[in-house]
Amino acid sequence: MTPSGFFLNLLSMIEYEPVIGLEVHVQLQTQSKIFCGCSTTFGSEPNTQACPVCMGMPGTLPVLNKKAVEYALRLALAANCKIAPFSLFARKNYFYPDLPKGYQISQYELPLATGGWIEIPDGEGGIKKVGIIRIHLEEDAGKLIHGEGEQFSYVDFNRAGVPLVEIVTAPDIRSPKEAVEFLKMLRTILRYLEISDGDMEKGNLRCDANVSVRPRGTNLLGTRTEIKNMNSFRHVERALSYEIQRQIETLLEGKEVIQETRLWDPQRGMTIPMRTKEEAHDYRYFPEPDLVPLEIKEEWLEKIKAELPELPLERRQRFVEQYLLPEYDATVLTSSKALADLYENCVSLFPDPKQVSNWITTELLRLLNETGKDPEECPIGAENLAELLSLIKDGTISGKIGKEVLEEMFLTGKSAKQIVREKGLEQITDEDYLMSIINEILQAHPKEVEEYRKGKEKLLGFFVGQVMKKTQGKANPQLTNKLLLKLLRG
Repeated sequence: MTPSGFFLNLLSMIEYEPVIGLEVHVQLQTQSKIFCGCSTTFGSEPNTQACPVCMGMPGTLPVLNKKAVEYALRLALAANCKIAPFSLFARKNYFYPDLPKGYQISQYELPLATGGWIEIPDGEGGIKKVGIIRIHLEEDAGKLIHGEGEQFSYVDFNRAGVPLVEIVTAPDIRSPKEAVEFLKMLRTILRYLEISDGDMEKGNLRCDANVSVRPRGTNLLGTRTEIKNMNSFRHVERALSYEIQRQIETLLEGKEVIQETRLWDPQRGMTIPMRTKEEAHDYRYFPEPDLVPLEIKEEWLEKIKAELPELPLERRQRFVEQYLLPEYDATVLTSSKALADLYENCVSLFPDPKQVSNWITTELLRLLNETGKDPEECPIGAENLAELLSLIKDGTISGKIGKEVLEEMFLTGKSAKQIVREKGLEQITDEDYLMSIINEILQAHPKEVEEYRKGKEKLLGFFVGQVMKKTQGKANPQLTNKLLLKLLRG
């Protein structure tokens, strides 16, 4: 065997592991942009929300949006970061058609926050900490629209100047699945904090990933590539899986991984080269001369800290302890602030925690998924859901009818009582009436009655089904069983 052949054979025996760090940009849902008063409303006509300030016209001066700073501080505190009492804005110089000034106002050497972490499920019932290197503020660029088959692109400056926070993680992520778990947890935290909806389809949460591979068990870091253009959790997982495999195969072939920026092409299911990776000096950073340093007073920070809501993992643990819910139920319910709020408000009106959980995590989530709605868009409030569960509990309707009523509530916005009254869905609890129906069914099925009395007791379900069919599901199940047993046993 030649030396090169021996080396390649040795490489093929090495087990590699990925090392992943994420750079996540989040649009903050302030009403105005970070350095001017232009609206940030999504979906407006192109170039109707731009002014001389966000276009960088000569003679204009930026003024920092206090609410954007507050939102960034909320996130930094929730991510256990150390807040810098003094931070600076810088000009990051590069030219691109959607950046009319030729530079982006960002933070570089002195960011707003550093050194925190976000906890995610580790897939084995435990928790893993993903380190946060920094969180800083910056402005967004505009948006290029590429016409298919055309030799030019359109540009919309409405997004230019929208406030962003960039979250840079430590290289602590070890699989595409972990990367998705981190992004999901981050989005949930953003929604709990009410600072962004984290909608990837609208571009309100955008993710770049730095990926390298190394021999498992070592602390070395391989040459990394950066992947851009991932606008969904599915794309993140697919792009990372592809790139990890590409790098491993490159090394097994005895070649070197090139440090570069790559684009994810979802149609072809592969990453493709975009450009060689820029370094910090390529951007020619220097302090922004038109903005004073940002100072965070301790009193303001303490006020923001006191107003932070209970975060997802804390709320999940409390649900397990306070409501005695299984871990699964608590995880599903706290995956959305709107869902968790609905649950707690409903339990306060109908104090059966497990029953409320069952209806929300199965029936209500099914309806939301089928209609493509987020929990925030749920048309059923806590009072209406509690009313429905009370009707089932007191025997006014059966659980089966309750599911039909819930669907009607979801589609029409009507209350449970209104639907039950309008459709005549009350359970039949009149013993004499039920007895007459049961007698009629038993007389129509003498063979089954004889088999039951000879020991085939599973036929009881058959008779119950016949009664329900005859009464369109309105017969009280408990009373029906009781009367059937009485007549069948003679």
